[in-house]
Amino acid sequence: MIPAVSGRRRFADLSEQEVLALAIASEEDDARIYRSYAERIRAAYPASAAVFDGMAAEEDEHRRRLIALHKKRFGDHIPLIRREHVSGFYARRPVWLIENLGLERIRDEAAKMEADAARFYTAAAQRSRDADTRRLLGDLAAAEAGHRGRADALAAEHLGPEARRAEDRAARRQFILTWVQPGLAGLMDGSVSTLAPIFATAFATQDPWTTFLVGLAASVGAGISMGFTEAAHDDGVISGRGSPVKRGLASGVMTTIGGLGHALPYLIPDFRTATTIAIAVVFVELWAIVWIQNRFMETPFLRATFQVVLGGALVFAAGVLIGGG
Repeated sequence: MIPAVSGRRRFADLSEQEVLALAIASEEDDARIYRSYAERIRAAYPASAAVFDGMAAEEDEHRRRLIALHKKRFGDHIPLIRREHVSGFYARRPVWLIENLGLERIRDEAAKMEADAARFYTAAAQRSRDADTRRLLGDLAAAEAGHRGRADALAAEHLGPEARRAEDRAARRQFILTWVQPGLAGLMDGSVSTLAPIFATAFATQDPWTTFLVGLAASVGAGISMGFTEAAHDDGVISGRGSPVKRGLASGVMTTIGGLGHALPYLIPDFRTATTIAIAVVFVELWAIVWIQNRFMETPFLRATFQVVLGGALVFAAGVLIGGG
């Protein structure tokens, strides 16, 4: 036998008993993962949770058939061998890594799981010499490859048009609460609140480099402050706004971007050119905020325009007057 690499066995070196044991362990893991998915989304998406419950039951049936075949050929003792013991074998992402994924990402993860399992059973069937084993592994390869159809059938059973629409609305609402709303607040704060210090410095010193340093400090400082504030003030448990880490990240990053947008032009040595470009960037930033408010927050366009553009113009004017005075 070829020596293992880094303590792991090559798939080609496994015996048929070990291949069956690996398949049994993999089916156990996959059923457990599907049930974890179901529990993760049951409160918000009960119909989709029922779909994952059905997929877990399918994996349980595969495991029972594999165990029956193993007992028939090799007896009751099943060797302990898992995915992590085999070099180059596909791995599953730990469930705790997907706990905060959206519904569509969880569905994508499930589809990838089925594709990986289908490839494994196809490879295992090709190297089996026993007719019964080869037939079962081939059947399981076809079953895993066809799980998309089974998933669709389960979805048709549990996810009617109204349930699907309700879950889609809930997923969109969660996306807005977790990412869009904190990001928009950050972008508004970064774009508007930094206008006064940046342009006051610009017109007071007419020194692009000094203005850039002030803008950089204001943007990064505001980003850190907004990020920590968003993450700390609401853990999302009662409000349902989602992970505080995600919200803090969205708010902090967008705040920083909003301020840097009109600070970066002052890397240009010529003051007039830098200021002209910075003002143009401010114009784009403010209209981008208006579009996001209208598109995702469903704020009427004219009201969003009045609030954002007027507010930005007042802060900009304050900065110019203070700096020019």
